[in-house]
Parts: sequence; structure tokens; C-alpha cells
Amino acid sequence: MFLVENALTGKQKRFLRSLGSTMDPVVQIGKAGVIDSVINSTQEALDARELIKVKVLQNSPQEPRDAIAELAEATGAELVQVIGRNGLLFKQNPEKSKIELP
Repeated sequence: MFLVENALTGKQKRFLRSLGSTMDPVVQIGKAGVIDSVINSTQEALDARELIKVKVLQNSPQEPRDAIAELAEATGAELVQVIGRNGLLFKQNPEKSKIELP
């Protein structure tokens, strides 16, 4: 299935949220905010996993929703959900897709 940017349906987002509910955060946004090293590590994690959880630490200068949205935009990922200081990002790998969307 080919995905166009920002084209996840409600059903697909619900499916991804259920997958992400048990995940641990693999990327953390700290006091430096969304910097190149955070963007690079997020890109690598998305390439490997497709669906990742991001945590915004207390000392981050940005609001959690803003920081996670900025990270999603910088990596070309889809922002699935933000709850508190945690967010879910999804980016389908065109070569070897691991997650089959409904």
C-alpha cells in the first residue's frame, strides 16, 4: 500500500496507537530541543522500526506537542499521537515494510 504524506486514516492511526501503547521511548528530546543529532537518531530509528515512541524531557525548552511535531516534519514522519510528554511517529519504509496497515 502506498502512503501519501499525511494520509493516515483514523483506522490506521488507531491500529498504530495500539501497537505503540506498549513501546518504550527510543528517542528523547532534551534541553537542546530538536537538534541535528536528535533528527538523525530519529531517522535511523524510523528506518529500522517504522513506528517509534518519542519522549520530551522536563528540561526541553519547547512544548511537547510542538517539539514532536517539529521532529515529525524534519524526518518526514507521520505524527500519530501525543499524550503528555510522549509521542508516536510513523514512517513506512518503502523497501522493507514491517508494519502492514489495515
